[in-house]
Amino acid sequence: MKDVIDLRSDTVTRPSPAMRRAMAEAEVGDDVFGEDPTVNRLEEEAARLCGKEAALFVPSGCMANLIAQMVWVRRGDEVIVGQDAHVLLHEVGSGAAVAGVQYQIVPGSGLLDPAQVEERIKKPTFHTPGTGLVWLENTHNMAGGVPYEPEVLREIGERARARSVPVHLDGARIFNAAAATGVDVRRLAEPADSLSFCLSKGLGAPVGSVLCGSASFRAQAHRLRKMLGGGMRQAGILAAAGLYALEHNVARLVEDHATARRLADAIAGHPAVEIRPEEVRTNIVIARLRGLDADTFVARCRERGVLLLPRDRNRFRLVTHLDVTPSQIESSIPRLLQSLGSGLES
Repeated sequence: MKDVIDLRSDTVTRPSPAMRRAMAEAEVGDDVFGEDPTVNRLEEEAARLCGKEAALFVPSGCMANLIAQMVWVRRGDEVIVGQDAHVLLHEVGSGAAVAGVQYQIVPGSGLLDPAQVEERIKKPTFHTPGTGLVWLENTHNMAGGVPYEPEVLREIGERARARSVPVHLDGARIFNAAAATGVDVRRLAEPADSLSFCLSKGLGAPVGSVLCGSASFRAQAHRLRKMLGGGMRQAGILAAAGLYALEHNVARLVEDHATARRLADAIAGHPAVEIRPEEVRTNIVIARLRGLDADTFVARCRERGVLLLPRDRNRFRLVTHLDVTPSQIESSIPRLLQSLGSGLES
């Protein structure tokens, strides 16, 4: 089928012709020497947008999150983190394997509340680890792209700071959170001592994340990036895509949120689907199946030219992005409904 509609992830986006031109024309230098002007501009712009002193361009979100743990946490100490966080499920256990951290996993939706954080903070003893870091994910991928409300972020930051525990914000989709809440990224980032965000998801760049924090944090992170093999040379070709994305692809994120809600509304009435469309606030839709397993449903969709991912045995995930047009969303709806069948399969 020629018209394949890819709803697996917003990581599948490809650079537009205009972004490719920006990459091809980028001024470059040796970034390991700090001499790539385009990388420097990207880092300055990222720090400005997030309200932090400094920023570091890194190849991936996984590396950004690993570096943050290596900066903040002593080996053997704990990171307080919500259930099903990306750092737990999809980063190959790098925090535990490389940074040597342990995780204090908070059950629930994945979004932490201030009381949950405060009651889990502890000092180290001769026998037990202490709390090295509070970890927040905004938006929370596996909770269905749900954003934190800014007041909750602020209170978590205040309670952690009162106990001298730093906060890292995995803001892979922080610009989606800003679009959904109507709150500036700078305000969402303010309670965090460090944060990372992805250029290669909804913003549409082909590669890269940015890690932001104080100048001291950036200096430590820079050294660790080199240690992990992330020192890049003429990286301005990649940084130019990130600059283009920040300039051109942020305001349009609300369009992805609207198409995600359209999909949720369309499948909500089917007897094989459990979903509350009003809870779809960004570009991620997660739904539960009745009478049909997720692998079977995903395979049927693929046969009809719609790509999506199983979340687990009974749930699936759809993600909208800039490479899926509203007309393609409309075309995908009957294919999804046909793939669901009657909903009575056993």
